[in-house]
Amino acid sequence: MSDTAPPSTRLPETAAATKSGADPEALTPANKLVINLLLVSAFVVILNETIMGVALPHLMVDLNITTSAAQWLTTAFLLTMAVVIPITGFLLQRFNTRPVYIAAMSLFSLGTLIAAVAPGFEVLLVGRIVQASGTAIMMPLLMTTAMTLVPPASRGRTMGNISIVISVAPAIGPTISGVILSVLEWRWMFILVLPIAIAALLLGMAKVKNVTTPVKTQVDVLSIILAALGFGGLIFGLSNLGEGAGEGGMPGWIPLVVGALALGVFVLRQLVLQRTNSALLDLRTFTSRTFTFSITMLAISMAALFGTIILLPIYMQNVLGLDALGTGLLLLPGGLVMGLLAPFVGRFYDKHGPTGLLVTGSIIVSAVFWSMTQLTQDSSFVMVLLAHIGLSIGLALLFTPLFTAGLGSLKPSLYSHGSAMVGTIQQLAGAAGVALFVSVLTSRTAVEAAAGLDDVAATAAGIQSAFMYGAIISLFAIVVAFFVRRPAEQPGAPLPMGH
Repeated sequence: MSDTAPPSTRLPETAAATKSGADPEALTPANKLVINLLLVSAFVVILNETIMGVALPHLMVDLNITTSAAQWLTTAFLLTMAVVIPITGFLLQRFNTRPVYIAAMSLFSLGTLIAAVAPGFEVLLVGRIVQASGTAIMMPLLMTTAMTLVPPASRGRTMGNISIVISVAPAIGPTISGVILSVLEWRWMFILVLPIAIAALLLGMAKVKNVTTPVKTQVDVLSIILAALGFGGLIFGLSNLGEGAGEGGMPGWIPLVVGALALGVFVLRQLVLQRTNSALLDLRTFTSRTFTFSITMLAISMAALFGTIILLPIYMQNVLGLDALGTGLLLLPGGLVMGLLAPFVGRFYDKHGPTGLLVTGSIIVSAVFWSMTQLTQDSSFVMVLLAHIGLSIGLALLFTPLFTAGLGSLKPSLYSHGSAMVGTIQQLAGAAGVALFVSVLTSRTAVEAAAGLDDVAATAAGIQSAFMYGAIISLFAIVVAFFVRRPAEQPGAPLPMGH
């Protein structure tokens, strides 16, 4: 790869501002509008990743389907994300910002409409898959656009806002669905989102400008097939493990093996193709140590977030006896705290760098996990509330510096591939976290039930064991935190243009 950044990273507006003496660290109003619109759109689409969890019992009754069938409404969403996200690195290089945004929001709006009017399970499933196709494109588009437009010295603030989208949206999904389902039927989860999605689409068509110049690259069909089998197989296998694969279902290890083998061939294929700059997902992102360490910590953090999103509602409903609405409301303060902290974390990063934030955040997350190993059937709601708020604070300190330092350490020509890699790892780590926590919960609960404990006590013991695994894994994040450094930037340069 040439060290010169491709045309997609050269921004006339920023360069002109610098020449004219304007503040190179300030975004132009047009660029600020683009990023804000992308932030709102991404929040809406990412919210739908976890909004179905609380609704599954309602859907099983209304649509007369089994638990394993209902779970596919979440599994299919994750699978589609895993298949589409690796392709976004190519899409963002090959096509301009505006048409990619329009495609993403059109797919999401269409999927939402299909889901809202679905007469049965099969059509609802199709709606979720179409929704996920748009969602998968939106997140890498937001991150790549932000890295391209925002000057290095103020990226922390923008990435703080992005971390709100990535962490808070899935965290409050169950809360929102719980509130909706307490007064309305499940279709309203889609009916209420649809006008927001259409408004974002129309506003984007009118206001979003092209901020990059496409680079003509050839798509490798074999890489797409291998990515679908590899990432899709791993997500499907992990989701199967997390669900405890129902009777007669495919054993979870089969798709895991297929996924691992396909992923191995995919990696070899990319190593060959990137010699001619034609890789679907350029793995030279991992030549940056900061990016590699950031991705490692991000994987641990996402596994913790998604595992907890699944585990705490089970604990609160099956052990403490809360209903869906009460569960959602108890989790809401943590989500709000995470969102409120993100901008402040971004400003702190811009001034002081990532290390202090990451070390502090990883210690807080680990301490909370160890405290949650003490949850029993007699624990108070206050303890759960404080633990979730503490976990949210710790994760808020982690996400912004990880995104900013990780992507900021890459050459501009690798931003789109780095963003796609971040999105892919999020999905894999989230699925792995859910699979680990639920598998440990299920197996320990079964053992305790066989030993004579009642269902509530057995589930509480399973919860303790699951959080114990999370606590042990969280210790590795503390070690990695010391190795993430602020990327070297060119002093006074509005963007790293490459040399």
